[in-house]
Amino acid sequence: MPPDHILEFAIVGHPNEGKSSVLSTLAEDDSVRVSPTPGETLVCQTFPVVIDGREVIRFVDTPGFEHPREMLHQLQKLHEETADFLRIFREKNRDNPGFAKDIELLLPLTGGAGIIYVVDGSRPVRGVDRAEMEILRLTGLPRMAILNCKEEDAAYLEEWKDEFRKTFNVFRVFNAHRATYAERISLLEALKHIDQDWQERLDTVITAFKNDWDRRTRTTAGIITGMLAECLAYTLRKTLAEEADEKQALSEMRLAYEKRIAGIETRAHRQIRSLFKHNIFNYDLPPRSILHEELFSESTWNFLGLSRRQQIVAAGLGGAGLAAVLDAATVGTSFGLFSAVGGLAGAAWAAWGGKGLAESKILGIPLGGREIRIGPARNVQFMYVLLDRGLLYYSHIINWAHGRRDSRPEQPARENISYTTRWDSSALAACAVFFREATSGNNTGTDAEQKLQNILINQMRAISTSEEAPE
Repeated sequence: MPPDHILEFAIVGHPNEGKSSVLSTLAEDDSVRVSPTPGETLVCQTFPVVIDGREVIRFVDTPGFEHPREMLHQLQKLHEETADFLRIFREKNRDNPGFAKDIELLLPLTGGAGIIYVVDGSRPVRGVDRAEMEILRLTGLPRMAILNCKEEDAAYLEEWKDEFRKTFNVFRVFNAHRATYAERISLLEALKHIDQDWQERLDTVITAFKNDWDRRTRTTAGIITGMLAECLAYTLRKTLAEEADEKQALSEMRLAYEKRIAGIETRAHRQIRSLFKHNIFNYDLPPRSILHEELFSESTWNFLGLSRRQQIVAAGLGGAGLAAVLDAATVGTSFGLFSAVGGLAGAAWAAWGGKGLAESKILGIPLGGREIRIGPARNVQFMYVLLDRGLLYYSHIINWAHGRRDSRPEQPARENISYTTRWDSSALAACAVFFREATSGNNTGTDAEQKLQNILINQMRAISTSEEAPE
């Protein structure tokens, strides 16, 4: 292969063994057709990986082997006669419909493509598998074998490994439906060992993958801080007529406020989803995910947000002082928003029952007039709930393999993940400054915003390098 040639890998194997799932996951392309029906792939299809407008590597989806024993018999004879035996075989059998798929799968191999051979590890090795592996050995092309194997289907693992050692440069166990980002990079790293002459170019490809991932991580941090700023600063106002029912007005405004905030969060999550190339199939969160709960539900606030110790620290930093006073003032109120989100400005009006708004006071400050205002946010824990939900969504979306099309099974227990409860006092201090600036409407491009983005970037890097996908 010429030094400036784009690396190409043909994904080959028996029909319905997971070839398309492996390709889709490696290429981060959910447009790859993945079907449970054997033999659906009839012609080769190339899927380039483009980073910063430049193609860095390409993968080729191929039809499955159809008649490997007969194919091997012919190829062994041709191999003794000519080094160009793959091309001769294709020409000799191009009018034979029985070999149509076998001819097609050899197409990228005649061009010198590397080989990624995929097998289903849930079954034993068969004679046809040995014939396929011998065909691939005869090509002399750089090649890797992938055992597409679920953890619970590893009974034949050692048997497959023994066979792979006879015919492949490198082999790996890889679950294409559950592969994390770290596992995908690890697999690409393993490809470097299939041929010494390809190592330098594969290093360049892997570096491009990592740099692109880092760019997406930084962009995600910007999306999350932008969402936070918009949610924290959002203010809803309403002027009441003299005869208006104050309690009903508050209830209606609360619902409108919650709907608006939830919409901002949903938009940010969709941007993250698109950034990580989940463009076609709907991503399904795990059934027990806390993200299924509404943002303003009590369950969400019980699972996410600051720990008790951190709340004390945050209050000491000035981020929750007003909220603490308001929470204490409204103990026992049945106002739904405040029971879940104590400290959102405006909710405290419900605590004064039948008193007119013009007569009411909060912390000794007269409200006056007939205008109701909800927002900007006054409870710093609201920010931490949004942060945790954003990070949790990120952790799910980056580890949802592009080749996966099924739904996750029901989990026995709900996840209980709060990333921010692990943050130290310096991170909380940065968050407190961001909170004050965001709620005052003055946070765009500030040092506080950049500091929070850096905290998020470091947290997301830790998440993405973990080999364990969240359930």
